[in-house]
Amino acid sequence: MEPIDIGLWVTGGLLVLVVMGMRVAFAAALAGLVGLLLIFWSKRGFEPEHFGWAITVAAKTAGQVPHSKVASQSLSLIPTFILIGYLAYYAGLTKALFEAAKRWLAWLPGGLAVSTVFATAGFAAVSGASVATAAVFARIAIPEMLKIGYDKRFAAGVVAAGGTLASLIPPSAILVIYAIIVEQDVGKLLLAGFIPGAFSAVVYGSLIVGIAMIFKNVGPPVTGFTWRQRFAALPPALPIFAVVVIIIFFVYNPFGDKSWGTPTEGGALGAFIVFCMAIYKGMRWSQLKPALMETAKLTVMIFTIIWGVLIYVRFLGFADLPGAFSDWITSLSMSPMLILICILLAYAVLGMFMDAIGMLLLTLPVVYPAVMALNGGETVSAADSAFGMSGTMCAIWFGILVVKMAEFCLITPPIGLNCFVVAGVREDLSVQDVFRGVMPFFVADAFTIAGLIAFPQIVLWLPSLA
Repeated sequence: MEPIDIGLWVTGGLLVLVVMGMRVAFAAALAGLVGLLLIFWSKRGFEPEHFGWAITVAAKTAGQVPHSKVASQSLSLIPTFILIGYLAYYAGLTKALFEAAKRWLAWLPGGLAVSTVFATAGFAAVSGASVATAAVFARIAIPEMLKIGYDKRFAAGVVAAGGTLASLIPPSAILVIYAIIVEQDVGKLLLAGFIPGAFSAVVYGSLIVGIAMIFKNVGPPVTGFTWRQRFAALPPALPIFAVVVIIIFFVYNPFGDKSWGTPTEGGALGAFIVFCMAIYKGMRWSQLKPALMETAKLTVMIFTIIWGVLIYVRFLGFADLPGAFSDWITSLSMSPMLILICILLAYAVLGMFMDAIGMLLLTLPVVYPAVMALNGGETVSAADSAFGMSGTMCAIWFGILVVKMAEFCLITPPIGLNCFVVAGVREDLSVQDVFRGVMPFFVADAFTIAGLIAFPQIVLWLPSLA
């Protein structure tokens, strides 16, 4: 049996395990270990007396992965970004942000839902986790919407969909993971997420206004706020934006050629600033402890997925499956853009059965080289490329596209994690209610992805300035 055949069989087995319900981290680690065993055993002709040697080498190879790959300075961004979000919540900054958005936008049709979307976008700028964003606003925004007569399914759908913006708007844990997998600049990728994230929020808000204008009973507007009340709501919300500006200036230094620090240091600085704000606002150990615990739990979950999947990725390298897939993709007679759209549609289907981080970790080692080959390679110039951009810019553009697909997967049944989080926080809502509520946002996400494909400069303008 050739290595490529082993790669295909083991990958098929991995998909079966995931569909059967095994956690991605454990399914990937098991598939990777079995695949390495078969690869090394095949080198000795599958002779029984060499089985012990093969399993020993496979175990040693797999055992080197967790430390060698996870002991990375870039990955330390993830816990600091997550911590910023939880500290901001326990410091009361989230309520202030929502109140400011409500006073300025609630007069629109469906205005409280629009306020929720833009408040989640603002909170996403200090939170690296979609799950945390959805959980926070399920507690804050849904009661406000229900109080004035919003449909509970629609209210839940708004929060679940709005929470996905944290995947795209920096600081984003998923963008950091993508950058590490494909070995691209973390800072440029984080910078690339700002405009697409804002664009996605505007599309969500426009969809809500349209629905509220057509169905009058879905989301009544809220009026009565004076200009004085609106301006009075801004100062309590400003600390969140101040943290974002400080991190951006620290990492990108708009006043000179060299940055003042790395994204990792910027994340640590942001966490420290929010911690000081939280202490100033009266946070005590009873609030700090759950913030630290939630950060630790989410970080451990993400790192466990990374450990397991990287063992599988190591096996893929031995099986040469990424190279074979790239050769097959580039040999197709279809146009590169049509192939790219098919790949994104495949992500939409795969996201129905896998969580976002696990899906990206499993697929990118195979899919990313193929997309780069479609464009003309890592070092291709914009003039000679298929997508009209250099290899570096293509890596950033594709990263934003797949992360947006990962956002989409956070609200698609039956695995949509944000929907389960919202239902878990609100006892009066079932998971089915939340899934029904997010259905209109599938259209908004499709429109957003189409816009990012048709107009790549939405993604590439800011990174090109860095």
